[in-house]
Amino acid sequence: MAKKKSEKKLKWWQLSLFGVGCTIGTGFFLGSSIAIRTTGPSILIAFVLAAIGTYFVFDALAKMTAKKPEKGAFRTYAKQAMGRWAGFSIGWIYWSSEMLIMGSQLTALSIFTKFWFPDIPLYIFAAVYAVLGLGVLLIGSNGLSRLENIFALIKISAILMFIIIALLAVFGTIDGTRDPQMPADYFPKGIIGLWSAFIFAFYAFGGIEVMGLMATELKNKNDAPKSGKIMILLLTIIYLLSIGLAVMLVSWKVFTGEESTFVVALKNYNIPLVADIFNGALIIGGFSTMVAALFGVTSILVSLAEDGDAPRFFAKKGKLKVPLPAFILTASGLVTSIILSLLMPDSIYEYITTGAGLMLLYNWLFILLSANRLLKPGMMDRMKYYMGMLLILLAVSGTLFNKEIRPGFFISLGFVTIIAIFVLIKRSSWKKEGSAGAGTLFQKLEKQK
Repeated sequence: MAKKKSEKKLKWWQLSLFGVGCTIGTGFFLGSSIAIRTTGPSILIAFVLAAIGTYFVFDALAKMTAKKPEKGAFRTYAKQAMGRWAGFSIGWIYWSSEMLIMGSQLTALSIFTKFWFPDIPLYIFAAVYAVLGLGVLLIGSNGLSRLENIFALIKISAILMFIIIALLAVFGTIDGTRDPQMPADYFPKGIIGLWSAFIFAFYAFGGIEVMGLMATELKNKNDAPKSGKIMILLLTIIYLLSIGLAVMLVSWKVFTGEESTFVVALKNYNIPLVADIFNGALIIGGFSTMVAALFGVTSILVSLAEDGDAPRFFAKKGKLKVPLPAFILTASGLVTSIILSLLMPDSIYEYITTGAGLMLLYNWLFILLSANRLLKPGMMDRMKYYMGMLLILLAVSGTLFNKEIRPGFFISLGFVTIIAIFVLIKRSSWKKEGSAGAGTLFQKLEKQK
């Protein structure tokens, strides 16, 4: 029995690789193209700042995990830091936002697959990927970790292939229709352009919440901060190298957001199978981030049910790796999201998913606020948390300068308002139950020391 239990524990490098696997997805493969179109070569600055902000968030989450691992991760820490309203809010914000985003991910996966099978309807591909994703969810966290590690290696290999080809082009080994050159103007859209593109750089790092949930599976919980540092450093190097080379190979004006950054950058070079390889990488990237999100929303739903912030039967365990009622609700939410993504006008659904993406960044704010209260940080850590909050707020406010995603900002506020109304309705029942106040569990830990 002990042997079986130890096999489920992750080493720090496995968690780092898992983080890479559940982070690199359509947010980078496609989002980086939109970001370049929005601001030009200066997007590299946005990626550096987003990497710093992401590191501050994960460092805060990892330190809370190392001090007291919690199944509900960021949701539970918010509850302990600020009260039950915070745990309820962040849990349902995360669940609803991820469910909405997954519909767009499935639609994107279906579009990528039609590249090879143009005559098959989108909804068939969406249904197939949804069933596969739910099937992976049933293998449990240990199997998911191994699968994400494989996906991570495939995605990294595809990006490294692009970097090698791009370097060969830069040094003149491969001839194309345009000679690689350094960009003449790094700020073609000015500071406002950089500000409005900042959000896309943060989207490329989305997924650290799931890594926080998986951190409870670490063999040594104190390795969580190290896992995050290695993961974010690796992602940052990959992102900066690949995007930097992309804007050298072609003009930033060529990027449209409708094709992968790498496919656009290599169009000037007659290399067989490049489009097919990167289309496959897009599918693997999108599918792996979707599966990681499925794990995240199901874990959060179970945590909400265990705390009484969702119907308790969602936490009822059975023979499956996942409680059956929680699995059914997640599957139902996924089906609903697919239907919405296929039936609603593209622009309206894009606004909804953009708003949902912003809601994930609101969760990051809660993580930093929770750490600032629960960890009793020193001056240096406190400054890191405040700087992280500032960077996130800059990214969120930058959406107001981008007319394509501005409606998404107001939609995100609408979702938050709805959840806030539910919080006000439930406050009276929480008072009757005598729910634990903010920081209770961490205070008990301090007394035990």
